Amino acid sequence: MTSRIFPTAQDAENAFYEALESADLEAMMSVWAEDEDVLCVHPAGPRLTGHAEIRRSWAQIFSGPSRVRVHVAQQLAIAGGMIAVHSVQENFTVEGASRGAQSSDAQPAPVWATNVYLRTAAGWRMIVHHASPAPGQAQAAPPPAGGAPRKTLH
Repeated sequence: MTSRIFPTAQDAENAFYEALESADLEAMMSVWAEDEDVLCVHPAGPRLTGHAEIRRSWAQIFSGPSRVRVHVAQQLAIAGGMIAVHSVQENFTVEGASRGAQSSDAQPAPVWATNVYLRTAAGWRMIVHHASPAPGQAQAAPPPAGGAPRKTLH
């Protein structure tokens, strides 16, 4: 069992993205719940279930020569007593290992992600990370005349 405690779901989310940027497998896995009822889908990847499969996938990602920078935007958080769901846009830029710096012409690659956290006796832990390529950054529609926000119903 990990000794790291995340007092809030946001603390766990911050640790997740810090581990992702630093390619730190142990820090990444400290965010995840330590049971088999966890789920991860990387962009365009298969559904991974269980702690061992998820650990293998992150180890493979982190073993590559490139490092990523990620800027998280458009966070929508829904929280209950024991569960929190965060929907975010992840904007990735890739840094080549040999260059050590971001290419000047690199464009952020947008990804939509849903992160689900569970409050456990050991603090908040990730139980789901589902990411998929964003179809592009849609321009926000201007507010209608009068300044009232537009409402969209499904």
